[in-house]
Amino acid sequence: MRHLLKCTTAFTALAMSAQLALAGPEIVAGPGANPECFAPWSDDTTYLQWEAKEAPYKIAVVNGFVGNTWRIQMIKTAKAFAEDPAIKDKIETLKVVSTGTDAPAQLGAIEDFINQGFDAIITIAVSPDGFDRVIRLADKNDVVIVPFDNVLDTDKVMQVNEDQLEMGRTWAKFVLDQLKAEGTTSGKLLEVRGLPGNSVDRDRSIGIHEVFDADGGDWEIVQVVGNWDDGTAQKVTADAIAVHNRFDAILAQGGTTGVVQAMMDTDHPMVPVAGESENGFRKLVAKHADEGLKGISIGQSPGLVAIAIKAAISALEGNAMPQLISVPLPIATYDELEDGANYWSDLPDNFFTVNEFPPCGVNISGPAIMSQDESDVN
Repeated sequence: MRHLLKCTTAFTALAMSAQLALAGPEIVAGPGANPECFAPWSDDTTYLQWEAKEAPYKIAVVNGFVGNTWRIQMIKTAKAFAEDPAIKDKIETLKVVSTGTDAPAQLGAIEDFINQGFDAIITIAVSPDGFDRVIRLADKNDVVIVPFDNVLDTDKVMQVNEDQLEMGRTWAKFVLDQLKAEGTTSGKLLEVRGLPGNSVDRDRSIGIHEVFDADGGDWEIVQVVGNWDDGTAQKVTADAIAVHNRFDAILAQGGTTGVVQAMMDTDHPMVPVAGESENGFRKLVAKHADEGLKGISIGQSPGLVAIAIKAAISALEGNAMPQLISVPLPIATYDELEDGANYWSDLPDNFFTVNEFPPCGVNISGPAIMSQDESDVN
């Protein structure tokens, strides 16, 4: 009898172990659902499929840092998208929290939502690693975790992003082309970086340096930390100009309106600037391009949160999904800017201009976004 009990216990433990091993998404063959919207990152991207659940779903957005306008607009966009008639009936509950830059706080919030029975958790990761525990817990509970923007160094969850390396390379190639067109083949550049410790900041900077390292010119790149924030970026740019006097070009990961304002306040000559998609930056480029402010604006859109929510819902419906979803880079150069089309003179400077994703049926108007607030929804 004791032998039988031991065998039964061992069998039960083995079965539970097998069940846990099988928990979470299954790796399946592509193509996935709506490939025009949910485009795989590459031909080698794997596909994941979760067991289908009945709508409506409980979805949480677990943000980290909230101290810049991009994050604030992202939260507003999530709330606005949840009210879109095309998606509203599929969402029972939308909760939004911002946990700051502390990784354990963000992990704790994700774990709490899993334990509360939420179906999907959308997150901008504070760190690219350290999420293994909550991923295992999510798999055990059939919860879909979707990191976007600052993604994780893992292939265990579905993720949504633009190609940050390519964004950095594109910025650098544009600046290099502008400088060479002026006959400048060496010089001093200012790189205004983002929030330290994030994969986006890391990958964009790697892309920038890849291009200049490969060029062979004698380029000195001065780095400052702008936290993707206009006020911070303006201060550190002004400080850098005070120390170094002049730069041949500036590459700013964010806070670009503040960067250009610092140039103007310090009487720095207008030089090529590569930056983000802030409405204020595009206004300034449109106004001062003829004076030398040859700019390129690439948007890492706060609207990525809408694509992440839409992807999570598709996964919860049981569709096969790419493990890594690629969103094309929305690019506008100084000679392509048009008021009312890709920037707006009647909207605030800190509004991020790219919030339309036609292949996904996502088009969130500026007024709809700005009518929301950035407070937590508990």
